[in-house]
Amino acid sequence: MTDEPRLSARELLDRLDATLSLRTRIRAVAALLAGLAGGVFVTSLWWSEPGPLPGRTHLSFALFTVFCLAWACYGGWLLTRRVPLFATEQVVAAWIALVASLVTAGIAAVAAAHSGTGRWAALATGGLFVVAALALTVRAHRRRAALLRRMRELTQRERS
Repeated sequence: MTDEPRLSARELLDRLDATLSLRTRIRAVAALLAGLAGGVFVTSLWWSEPGPLPGRTHLSFALFTVFCLAWACYGGWLLTRRVPLFATEQVVAAWIALVASLVTAGIAAVAAAHSGTGRWAALATGGLFVVAALALTVRAHRRRAALLRRMRELTQRERS
């Protein structure tokens, strides 16, 4: 036995490095830059379209702009965190991806139905993206739940 004091689970968490890992910082910067660049690109396309656009087109441009800004906000949020996130960032990213893929698949399906061509290709591609995003969402929730469960176990052990 050593005479060193035992650290509680909370003290261990408090001692964790408050900075993000290099990998997480790179992902955050990539999300921020891609979101901003995508937002600028989509908005400039929207504003530069000649003539009056149908309402569905305005809605599609607006939704794509919102998705880009959501990724930019996610990147900025992640870069400003100075606490252990317990995989919260993965849950947030997975939900952004799921919502964006669902809406994009819907827009593609409606556009294909109105044009009368490529309906099945749009549905298959959109469905593939939705399934992938759903799988990532489930995985992120499970990982977060496992980390929180482990933290509770450590905290309960400490109290015993």
